[in-house]
Amino acid sequence: MNSNKKINLLVDAVKLALIIFIACALVSLIVLLVSDDPMTAITSFFIGPFTSLRRIGNIIEAAAPLMFTALAVIIIFGSGQFSMIAEGSFFIGTSGAMIIAIACKLPGGVHPAVAILFAGFCGALVSLVPAVLKMKWNVSELVTSIMFNYVVQFFAIYLVSYHFREVSSSSLASLKFEETAGFPVVIPGTRIHAGIVLGIVLCILVWFFLYRTSFGTRLRITGENPLFAKYSGLKVTSLMLVAQIIAGAIAGMGGGAEILGMYNRFKWTTSPGYGWTGIVVALLARSNPLLVPLAAAFIGYLNVGADIMARSSDVGREVVDIIQGVMMFLIAADALLRGWRQSLIVKAAKAEEMEAAQK
Repeated sequence: MNSNKKINLLVDAVKLALIIFIACALVSLIVLLVSDDPMTAITSFFIGPFTSLRRIGNIIEAAAPLMFTALAVIIIFGSGQFSMIAEGSFFIGTSGAMIIAIACKLPGGVHPAVAILFAGFCGALVSLVPAVLKMKWNVSELVTSIMFNYVVQFFAIYLVSYHFREVSSSSLASLKFEETAGFPVVIPGTRIHAGIVLGIVLCILVWFFLYRTSFGTRLRITGENPLFAKYSGLKVTSLMLVAQIIAGAIAGMGGGAEILGMYNRFKWTTSPGYGWTGIVVALLARSNPLLVPLAAAFIGYLNVGADIMARSSDVGREVVDIIQGVMMFLIAADALLRGWRQSLIVKAAKAEEMEAAQK
């Protein structure tokens, strides 16, 4: 590893630690300003998630869907696009898995596998819409993906309401899933299910795909400099199209894993927002798929801590939304620690010049 890479790694690690410290300090400051019992609130937020095995399991459960959407964001952004379709692909993935879980009778093991594959297919199909519009008519994928997310959400709710609804239920809920469709719990005493294992495996596979395959290399070249990629003979539009399809499939599989691992019927009336939070996780992980589980676990920790704090004190859980917004600004701030990074690079260059002169 050359000196510049070492410096960038060091600065990025320090920047990430600084962002986490600022986020925690901001939580404490907000609590001190608004709470009548700040010590109870702060203790509940920071210590509460680790007080039992079930709560530790809640952190991992909260991190699970974020791994899938963060991977989708990494692939999309890595190809030089700014599509937000991960939200819609995730939500339609829950509907696809629901259809297989209710309508099909398959043996255990095969049933959830088929449901996950169909969920991924639905997610890829949804992501294809803004990708094709961009490729054919140069329509902004940012605009079309945001608008199409709402179309997908209402379509999924329509499916539940008019085709798979439990008529006797007092609220919007689908028919109960077949017993064979659910994901098995991997740690007794928690709700940590096999879908979480799938998410970790996908993190490894996506890293291998991006950094150890020729297609992944072409994809990253396209994302870093589309004009250079075009004049190098790469099929830029095709690469971007395939990137969105792969990302949509991963997000769709995430929706399927979430619905099959955590629920026995479809009950959502609005999108849970995992696609948007996945952007925070992807940025926090520095677009490195291997760091996604850790970044997702940190965001999961914040969410679980906020829920515990809201139940045990007078501070609402909305504080986490503030924290996530601030973290996005800090992560995206290129000027943060830029001076330190530049000084380290200059020092390293001078040291190399001195070594070369002595030889």
